[in-house]
Amino acid sequence: MSLPIPGLVWAFRIHPDGSAEILPIDKPVDFNQGGLLWLHFNLADGRSLQWLAGAAFDAPPQALALLLSKDTFQQLHATEDAVYGVICDLMRSIDETTEDTGYLRFFMTEQLLLSGRHQALSSVDATRRALEDGHRIDSAASLLETIVENVASTMERIADRVAQSLDAIEEQVLAGDTSDQLLKLGPLRRTCVRLHRQLSGLRVIFHRLEQRNVKDIKPALRLRAGKLAQRLDGLDHNVVEMRERSRLLQEELHLLIEEQGNNSLRVLSVLTALLMPPTLISGLFGMNTKGLPFADNDLGSLWAIVLMLLSSFVAYLAMRRIGIIR
Repeated sequence: MSLPIPGLVWAFRIHPDGSAEILPIDKPVDFNQGGLLWLHFNLADGRSLQWLAGAAFDAPPQALALLLSKDTFQQLHATEDAVYGVICDLMRSIDETTEDTGYLRFFMTEQLLLSGRHQALSSVDATRRALEDGHRIDSAASLLETIVENVASTMERIADRVAQSLDAIEEQVLAGDTSDQLLKLGPLRRTCVRLHRQLSGLRVIFHRLEQRNVKDIKPALRLRAGKLAQRLDGLDHNVVEMRERSRLLQEELHLLIEEQGNNSLRVLSVLTALLMPPTLISGLFGMNTKGLPFADNDLGSLWAIVLMLLSSFVAYLAMRRIGIIR
């Protein structure tokens, strides 16, 4: 008697007309019924690893090893009757997409797509929802392309949020407001670096597949690598531009903060220069020695104060003349 597949997150059967049927994960899956099967596994569950290792799939040993591994190197391999590899995706929390990187492992034939992840991923979940909403799939390659398109769309939404935040920071910088802008800019720049790292690896594997001779691959497995690579190239170009823009904004903020610090030091220096002559005079009159000026004059203190003010005024005129005070 057949048993339910352990560690299965969801299962779909894609019928010849492209419609998707949701299969219950708590019941056995019939592999002989026809159509394209998509089985998505939680690879953090040891039972799913045992089932995959012992399942009778006609898969190359290296494909099965890659599916069961924890390798984080993005790669894509194609044989005559199978496509397998590892691609990046963004992790998903309960209610939103995060900026942390996860990896989707897959093995694909004309009739079967096995995929797995160790953490919840955003793009495969978006593909699942699309199938539930009636999105039609005409081949295994089309299903994998949909997943990759959702990877690009997810990263594009993150990039759009970064661009809006950079616009807001730039407005504040141009207005002369530098308060807390560096604290806001640092995480945005880190996000751009992460997205570029993920996209650069993803676009490289599709460019390599595009350059290969794919005529010997079965039609149902022929990915439109050129189209996917073109979209990833455009998205990566935008991310690189935002990364450079964030770097320039960071440098401009450092210059503004340095200029504000220099202005503060300049004001402090001017005040010190203005107060130095009166301090010298008050120190002179505070000496307990004979022969001090105005010692026997009833208006001596007043004259000492006038002398201190006059010395500050002379210091002010001198700094105006040499350009310290503008």
